Amino acid sequence: MVELHPNSDDKFEEKAVAAAAFKETPPNLSVVTPFLAKHYNNQANIPRDNIHKFCYRHNPDIVCNKEADERIMRTIQTELELLPSRDRMAISHVWLIFAAAPHAHRALILKGLLSQCCFPQLLTINQQINQLIRIDFIATLPVEIALKILCYLDCRSLCNAAQVSRRWKELADDDRVWHHMCEQHIDRKCSNCGWGLPLMHMKRAREGIDDKGQKRQRSEGGELRKRPWKSVYSERYQLEKNWRNGVYRSKVFTGHTDTVTCLQFNRKHLILGLYDQSVKIWNIETGECIRTLTGHVKGVRSLAFDAQKLITGGLDSTVKVWNYHNGQCISTYRGHDDAVTSVDFCDKTIVSGSADRTVKVWHADSRTCYTLRGHMDCVNHVKIHCPLKTLFSASDDTTIKMWDMKSNQCLQKFGGVGSNGHVGQVQVVIPFVYKGNDLVVDVEDGDVTGTQPSARPGTQADERQRQDSDHEPDQWHENECPRPFLDYQNYPTHILTSSLDNTIKLWSVKTGKCIRTQFGHIEGIWSIDADNF
Repeated sequence: MVELHPNSDDKFEEKAVAAAAFKETPPNLSVVTPFLAKHYNNQANIPRDNIHKFCYRHNPDIVCNKEADERIMRTIQTELELLPSRDRMAISHVWLIFAAAPHAHRALILKGLLSQCCFPQLLTINQQINQLIRIDFIATLPVEIALKILCYLDCRSLCNAAQVSRRWKELADDDRVWHHMCEQHIDRKCSNCGWGLPLMHMKRAREGIDDKGQKRQRSEGGELRKRPWKSVYSERYQLEKNWRNGVYRSKVFTGHTDTVTCLQFNRKHLILGLYDQSVKIWNIETGECIRTLTGHVKGVRSLAFDAQKLITGGLDSTVKVWNYHNGQCISTYRGHDDAVTSVDFCDKTIVSGSADRTVKVWHADSRTCYTLRGHMDCVNHVKIHCPLKTLFSASDDTTIKMWDMKSNQCLQKFGGVGSNGHVGQVQVVIPFVYKGNDLVVDVEDGDVTGTQPSARPGTQADERQRQDSDHEPDQWHENECPRPFLDYQNYPTHILTSSLDNTIKLWSVKTGKCIRTQFGHIEGIWSIDADNF
């Protein structure tokens, strides 16, 4: 065997080496023909079920293999046809020998060829190899592993992956990948990317849910059909994007004759309280005013409703319960000495806050009323946390109080002098439970003071049975609110408040202290809404 030295500067040595190599080459095909007969048949007759015998580029079961494309083959064929007949036969013969050679022989042939290549040939090899060694690992790997890899991508990357090829689109659109995306992001914040998507309740009534929680829709024939999880994720993503970018459609409801003082809506109805003593009910989809309720003798200041009933609070110091489907006033609650500024309800319990500085808890089943006292100024907002029957009230005295509706005691006071609280009238309070840990602030519990409410039941009156309000329940006057031992794991973890001091504050229920203040408004914040997302 002659050792080649392609980089030698001695021209004579190069010629001698080439001549020696030529002398070792067989003058006929007596050696080549048996070589081709032996190895070519072995390469051509590999059974398809013996996959490990194939390389990645030549595996017949791989759809996206890396064989040379037709354009390159046409270019090679054109260049080959320009050569003399003997040269074409020689080159074809070389290709045929290489194609028939087994793996070890191919490696040896390549090493010999590379050792004789000059830099122009090496540059050509480098340019060709740059494309040929790229492997479509997603299409090559088992489906389970490929899907596991795709689950680590974000939404934008998955959409880009679906445009690579048909096979990638099939994998990137797989329901298992998007189900994983929905589990990571919908109604929670993803621990990987810090991103989250809201729930949508608008279509719940028109959709069913199977045993595994897979959302289904009914086809025209009445049969249930699965809705792709990518579609579910897409609508949530678009909704969240609209929230961030302020994208919306506006619809104008005309027909009011006076100032709108309060409103609430669900997916079907928009209900407005007006200063002209009326309540208007609108169909959200059609924009039609369905019904106008009258009964208050002064403006309607607050309202709350569910699928069956509507509760309204008026400047006439009364609270009314309506069947807003037929317009009937079911009952009227009297007892406040001033305008009712806020109402809320949970099950058969109604709460109302008033400009008379009190909060009243009305129990419809037992027909009793409890008056909670302690605020030093008008109560602007009341909110019930239904799971634990906890009541929160916000007042013009810049404080927020948490009450136990079972014992009618003040459990916690938020704000006040020297508490880093609001310095303006508090307009809204929203309790919620947050199970994450990024809002946790390491502060020690301090002494919280407040006032203790009345705990003695009073009297409820309706239109059919009205009694004088001279009989007032006993009350506590400016005593410090006790700090009973509370299992805070069973209470809301945080509250959000807005105030006319232009700020929104986040409070810890356990410590009673403000843990975050949101700035940005240049005037007072009259209303906010939020959820635990």
